[in-house]
Amino acid sequence: MDTRRILCGWVNLQTGDPTPPDILQRMFSAEGAEAPANPLRLGEAGWAATGREASAMAHDAETGIIAIVLGRPIWISAATAARASADGHAAAAARRYAEVGERLFDEMQGSFSLAICDLREGSTLLAIDRCGVERMCFARVGPLLVFSTSARAVAAHPAVKASLDQQSLYEYLYCHMVPSPGTAFRGVEKLLPAQRLLATAQQSRRDFYWAMRFAPDKQARSDAQRETFRRLLRQAVERQVDEAPVGAFLSGGTDSSTVTGLLGEVSGEPARTFSIGFDAEGFDELDYARVTARHFGADAREFYVTPEHVAEALPMIATSYDEPFGNASAVPTYFCARIAREHGIRAMLAGDGGDEFFGGNVRYAKQGVFERYQSLTPGLRQVLEPLVMNFPFGSAIMPVRKARSYIRQASVPLPDRLESYNFLHRDPLTDIFEPEFLAAVDTERPLAMMREAYFRAQSAEPVDRMMHLDHKITLADNDLRKVSRMCEAAGVDVRFPFLDTDLIDFSGTLSVDQKVSGNRLRVFFKEALSDFLPGETITKSKHGFGLPFGLWLAQDGPLRSPATSALESLGRRGIVRPDYLRRLWQEHSSGHASYFGVMIWVLIQLELWLQRNDRPVAA
Repeated sequence: MDTRRILCGWVNLQTGDPTPPDILQRMFSAEGAEAPANPLRLGEAGWAATGREASAMAHDAETGIIAIVLGRPIWISAATAARASADGHAAAAARRYAEVGERLFDEMQGSFSLAICDLREGSTLLAIDRCGVERMCFARVGPLLVFSTSARAVAAHPAVKASLDQQSLYEYLYCHMVPSPGTAFRGVEKLLPAQRLLATAQQSRRDFYWAMRFAPDKQARSDAQRETFRRLLRQAVERQVDEAPVGAFLSGGTDSSTVTGLLGEVSGEPARTFSIGFDAEGFDELDYARVTARHFGADAREFYVTPEHVAEALPMIATSYDEPFGNASAVPTYFCARIAREHGIRAMLAGDGGDEFFGGNVRYAKQGVFERYQSLTPGLRQVLEPLVMNFPFGSAIMPVRKARSYIRQASVPLPDRLESYNFLHRDPLTDIFEPEFLAAVDTERPLAMMREAYFRAQSAEPVDRMMHLDHKITLADNDLRKVSRMCEAAGVDVRFPFLDTDLIDFSGTLSVDQKVSGNRLRVFFKEALSDFLPGETITKSKHGFGLPFGLWLAQDGPLRSPATSALESLGRRGIVRPDYLRRLWQEHSSGHASYFGVMIWVLIQLELWLQRNDRPVAA
């Protein structure tokens, strides 16, 4: 039961020829959806939205402003909040924009995608929320601005006529998704978190209306910080609980366990939780989920994903996303959300964001080891490097070999070092890609985009900068898209308490040592919740929500046939060299199933997506 939430629109920012009346239906049809029966058409503009939110679109006749809002905004102004409650978020946004203009974003929190057309000024404003929970894609074709929450819908507009973009296909294979601001379609872009676009007939201006503030409060008492944190955590969950039956994803990690405990407190009844297991060593974490469920007295449900479920989900995932999407954990996310829906749940709480704002990713600690080398004086490094790298027979001596590896990695600056183990760095690109495809792309652009996000952080601390980068790449471009789209496909809403604006602002007041100290992750977070979470949860090592696809693919089961068929088809497209695909399969079969299975999944999803989005590839 796919419950899509789609916003589509176009506006001619100066007088032009009439546009065919069926354009909105074409845009919605690109996502397999019906356009609403009541689209708004005023002159050379067409707007529509579909979703579960009431009053997602409004035209304020008094001010001449049109607004569409999807998501769950939170209004700081009591008067605006009251208007939103009475007339809908779109009506509230239209009126407040007429009153304060772009200062609207000082008062608008929560999750949202927003489009505002000011007929008096001849301008259109597009924006998304601070964390990138919602999306906004757009294309500018002369005076025409086309926009949607779907890149595929924008590409379907006849004035855009977007072909597939080779550069973005390369970036997909590098990042396992298409990172913003690019999309899979040439000429179509998407906004970054906290970004807005103001377009007029003459120009377009794009900027950030908010930036994460890193301002450690060195005078704060630890007990006061702990009290504030606990209060904000509870408030964040309260804001996401309403009359809809609400459940929670429960993996057994610190984030999902915290959400589970607070959901029970806020609702006054046992939290309804849903967990996924795998019959594969090293992947199943149901024991940790059970520890949390017992600790908080949750009403817990479990579901084991099998290879047959993965085979079922392969085409569904390729169809569901408007761009190629290669995060295999979309599969367990979908089945977890589907089971929740079958048990009457209409909204799920997810723990995404805790790692990126409180210091929970393992690489933060790991990179600190290499940063110590970067902190050495240039003179000392000039002495050490030749000594270690030129040591006689050093490759045969374990300590020297390790020292050489350390120096090689430490000599690469952040954020480039984070990609040291990227699949596209394992082999020469000429061995991976067809010559014509490789000649058409900028192979340095993925790292350039990462550097931009890393150095845009308003902090000189590597941990803060890595978290800022993960806010965009890991969270907005990847995890939030994974969870949101799979929950839509399963027929439930999803909400993210850890992305509450007040909670994020608080995280910026913590020092680096309160986030990561040596090998300790989430230092303050765990200390503040030490009497709330189970001890096993506090001490467990970090474990991702992975899928044992590679292990299952190595078996003679339901995945081999669709996998080999997809790889053979991809090898005929002029993107990836067939001999590389064969070698990848051989290495996967030679005892490294989990490792090489990741890239095989990414390639399979690309081929399946291309089959369902058949259009020319831009040269």
